[in-house]
Amino acid sequence: MLYITLLVQIQELLLQYTLQERGNNVVTQDEALAIMESGASVLLTGAAGTGKTYVLNKFIRRAKKRGVSVAVTATTGLAATHLNGTTIHAWSGIGVHDKVDKHLVNKLPKARQELIRKADVLVLDEISMLHDYRLDMVDTILRMVRGHEEPFGGMQVILCGDFFQLPPVNRPGERQGSFVITSEVWQKNVFTVCYLEKQYRQSKDQAYTDILNGIRKGVLTRNQLDALRARANAVDDPFASKTRLLTVNVDVDTVNHEQLDELEGELHEYDMETYGAKQYVEQLMRSCLAPEVLRLKEGAQVMCIKNAQDRKYANGSLGTVVDFEPGTDHPVVELVNGRTITIRPDNWELMDGDKRRAQLTQLPLRLAWAITVHKSQGMTLDAARIDLSRAFVEGMGYVALSRVRSLKHLILDGLNGMALRVSPLAKQIDANLRAKSGGALHDFKDQIAVWLTDEESGKHEQQMEEASKGLPADPALFAALRAWRRDIATEKSVPPYVVAHDKTLEAIAVAKPATEQELLRVAGMGTKKVETYGGDIMRIVAAALTTEAAVNDAGKPAESPDDTVADDNTLAGEAQDEITEPAAA
Repeated sequence: MLYITLLVQIQELLLQYTLQERGNNVVTQDEALAIMESGASVLLTGAAGTGKTYVLNKFIRRAKKRGVSVAVTATTGLAATHLNGTTIHAWSGIGVHDKVDKHLVNKLPKARQELIRKADVLVLDEISMLHDYRLDMVDTILRMVRGHEEPFGGMQVILCGDFFQLPPVNRPGERQGSFVITSEVWQKNVFTVCYLEKQYRQSKDQAYTDILNGIRKGVLTRNQLDALRARANAVDDPFASKTRLLTVNVDVDTVNHEQLDELEGELHEYDMETYGAKQYVEQLMRSCLAPEVLRLKEGAQVMCIKNAQDRKYANGSLGTVVDFEPGTDHPVVELVNGRTITIRPDNWELMDGDKRRAQLTQLPLRLAWAITVHKSQGMTLDAARIDLSRAFVEGMGYVALSRVRSLKHLILDGLNGMALRVSPLAKQIDANLRAKSGGALHDFKDQIAVWLTDEESGKHEQQMEEASKGLPADPALFAALRAWRRDIATEKSVPPYVVAHDKTLEAIAVAKPATEQELLRVAGMGTKKVETYGGDIMRIVAAALTTEAAVNDAGKPAESPDDTVADDNTLAGEAQDEITEPAAA
């Protein structure tokens, strides 16, 4: 126990030193994950390329491994497919409505309401494109369906996105709105802000990183602007694979069809296979980059549209079709990094909570002479040729330019007056979020220190393995916890799951935490719940352990004199430790 205490103290000192070295307002990926796994509702934000989606995927994977029910959603279908999720509009039941009333909630299918009730965590990606009033609508529906007046009906909510990227679309004749930070539920200080800053996508090109940061700030130096404009006159390697990023769909389709038609050789066609009800299949198809019929020829420029399980290619990897595998007819692609791989069919799923509504099977490729800027959001491109002469919304240029790893892999075909603009409101929001992120590091420093210690020791991995194996919970303790939960729920007039889900109580009955720090490590027990219920839970656990010990002692055989002496010596040693340990501390 003393060893663990020392480790935690060392981690706290290292954390304080690190904060002083890098500035106090940004968090690392591990610190963000520690805060998210504490049970806090979080806005995970930061510039493009800082690894937001990586952290989000890691959180989702680990939570599910612990048995936590995670609803994975995004503001667009395309963004949702990157996470194997669904749109927030479909999951929450808000659909295309722009307001919530009791009739909308009453019309929700019972199965939909049950999915909302059973979820422990809601993940919502690409938050920059969600209107403020729609986040309030989600909050209202969750409170009404779950029967609890806490924000989002007591759920942990993880928002993810960057407000410098594509904003909410306000169409004529429809309800107008702004970023989610102006929503009513945001004003209730529900969210802890985790601001990531370390750059991974452009980590090898600091000059380009500085240009992108300059666009975010709305200030580019003369040298930076000249360096960007110089890419308009850069000599394009005709043999290098580059995806053209265009702002309009019709331009993209025209370019891809024309380029494919110009190639000689046999045309190979691959039909998509589908599973599920028609409406869900159609929804997934609209959201997925995979074409219903993929047409390829040798020499076709293609882009991988999924991350490979074996990591041989990534979402956004570019290459050229060089052959077709005999027997299977699967395309053989030479990637720009020189690796040659055979592309095999992969699956896309429309998950609704734990239910699989639809599945598509297709080669994870699409023609990549051109794609839209909108569809590129969330991708990392090896190289790109970008035309921003028809950019029509703030943030569009930043999204396009930030897809590329390096300035030398960028060809710029055009810029208009809108291309380098970002939202003035986004700049104000950014400063505020950075300050809030610094406050989060201070508020969660103890939990972060403990989390880092447990992560390094392998304790988290062990806990996830135990949860995935379904180790048996102490049945008596589990029953006692459920009885306590029932009493609390009755007293507060809330559904039992608002106090704690069965999965959380099961985890407590396995771990048997003796301290608040140990209780914080249980999935589903965040800081607020530990503050509210921690004392009750630990008393119940202690009582169960006392009963268990008494039962065990009653079943032991009589001790021999030698055993008694040994026990006395052990007790004496323990008493000595109790006397000397405080003095040593």
